[in-house]
Amino acid sequence: MKISHIKQEINFTPALMERIKELLSHYPEDKKKSALLPVLHDVQDAHDNWLSIELMDKVAEILEIKPIEVYEVVSFYTMFNQRPIGKYMFEFCQTSPCCLRGVENLMDYTCEKLGVKVGEPTPDGMFEVRGVECLGACGYAPMMQLGDFFHENLTPEKVDQLIDDCKNNKVTLHDK
Repeated sequence: MKISHIKQEINFTPALMERIKELLSHYPEDKKKSALLPVLHDVQDAHDNWLSIELMDKVAEILEIKPIEVYEVVSFYTMFNQRPIGKYMFEFCQTSPCCLRGVENLMDYTCEKLGVKVGEPTPDGMFEVRGVECLGACGYAPMMQLGDFFHENLTPEKVDQLIDDCKNNKVTLHDK
C-alpha cells in the first residue's frame, strides 16, 4: 500500500501526549523506538483511524527516530491505515482455512451488498472490506475482524446482521 499524501489535522491532545508518556515509561530512555507499535496504535485511534505522513513524522520526532523507521513499520503492518478508511472495516482472514470454508465468497457477497470493491470505502465512509493475513482463529473459519473483535463461523446471514448493527450504531469497535 502506498503512503498517502492526503493532509490530516494533527491533534496531539494533552490526553494523547500523557498516554504516549505512559507508554514510553515502559521502556529504557535510550530505547524509545521500542514503543513504536503501541504509540502508533494510540495515535491512529486518536486521528480517525489513519496515519498521514505528518502524523508519522510527529511520532518519529517524539520517539527520536528517523521518519523512515516509522514509514517502514506503518507500510508493513495491515493494522495501520495510510489513508482515510471506512468507519467499519470488515477485515476478512484470507488464509487457507478461511478460504477452504468460503471466505472469498463472503467477501464478494459483502462487497456486493455494500456496493464497493475490496479496499474501497463506501461513498458515505461507513464501510470498507479488506482481506488480511491470518487472524489466528482457524478453527472458527470463515472469520473476520471488525475493530478489536473477531466474528467467527461467518455466513451471509451473519454478515447481513453485522451490517445492520453497524448502520444502527449497535457495534462496539474498541475494547478500551
